[in-house]
Amino acid sequence: MEENDFVSIWLEESGNPAIEELTKVNGEVADKTAKFLLEKGLTSVDLSAILDINHDEIARWMNGRHAFSIKKLKEMTNMMADHNMKQQDIF
Repeated sequence: MEENDFVSIWLEESGNPAIEELTKVNGEVADKTAKFLLEKGLTSVDLSAILDINHDEIARWMNGRHAFSIKKLKEMTNMMADHNMKQQDIF
């Protein structure tokens, strides 16, 4: 970093709002997902199968150690909603 690099200095002092927002959204979706799993009697292993995502990646995300893009979060929530509807149709 150059001494007079205003952008780098600003980011270092105030952080990156886009990254902070993405982190916040990931946490919110992970919390809602945990509630969904609990309500449905499912596990993170079940979720990884539903979403076709490696279980370790899902576990890290649910523990706040991994972040998905907004696009991926939308895909995941859509797949969970579809799965939920299919489950309701069975009963």
